[in-house]
Amino acid sequence: MNWDRIEGSWKQFTGKARETWGNITDDEFTKIAGKRDQLIGMIQTRYGVAKEEAEAQVAKFEKALH
Repeated sequence: MNWDRIEGSWKQFTGKARETWGNITDDEFTKIAGKRDQLIGMIQTRYGVAKEEAEAQVAKFEKALH
């Protein structure tokens, strides 16, 4: 799925995102507002992973939404 569609419909996808990244709070998901870079940064912060790993997780999430 195109990330622009995810960003535009972020509220629809936050449930799935919460399942995937449970350490991120509802308030943080609201602040992320579908911004891919902000999600990657938050994954790095909450899970202590490198940027490349966070990007890989987001890419996997994106593909799972197809």
